[in-house]
Amino acid sequence: MNKASVLKRIRDIGIIPVVRASSPEEAVQVVEAIMAGGLPVLEITMTVPGAVQVIKELVKRFDDAIVGAGTVLDAETARACIDAGARFIVSPALNPDTIVCCREVDVAVMPGALTPTEVVSAWNAGADLVKVFPAGALGGASYIKSLKAPLPQIELVPTGGVTLANAGAFIEAGAAAVGVGADLVDTKAIRAGQPEKITQAARAFVEAVSNARMGSGSVATALGTNSIT
Repeated sequence: MNKASVLKRIRDIGIIPVVRASSPEEAVQVVEAIMAGGLPVLEITMTVPGAVQVIKELVKRFDDAIVGAGTVLDAETARACIDAGARFIVSPALNPDTIVCCREVDVAVMPGALTPTEVVSAWNAGADLVKVFPAGALGGASYIKSLKAPLPQIELVPTGGVTLANAGAFIEAGAAAVGVGADLVDTKAIRAGQPEKITQAARAFVEAVSNARMGSGSVATALGTNSIT
């Protein structure tokens, strides 16, 4: 799958689960539960022990998954993840060398930014998508809407503070996709032997984004029909 295809899948699905876990085994179990809920896009953060090897294992196990790497802070780490099979690279900040590395091998790259200046700098440096982090700290969906007004050409992926209750609002505000952490990647459910909670949450996020894109704005529908309590 080339970069254009990867980016299209990310846009089409609209949700990037941000996988943080305390062990490689836990990360794999989380991924299995997320994929069972209809989400084949996965960001494995470098905070997961043995993250590069986890990426390599997931790429081998799941042919239909789009596995990416997150919390990538430099070009060297990006190369290791790409060699392991990562199809997109995400960073919490802007590192120009990482963007250059990804563009040289035609891999999608999503640096992090927060202010308008940082967002434009990331885009001008060659970002395919710009991660807005932490989006929740600056007003959530209303902040994304404010950014998109003067910058409609820049594709934004808000992360940090995205929940089932507001995911649809982020999409309606103009986000190309949303990055979702703890509200979906519930490692406590794995430890409790309840992976179905993650699967159920994944389905609810898919429905919330779908409803938002249909213009219904009915996130309440996802909440009402897919309780994750």
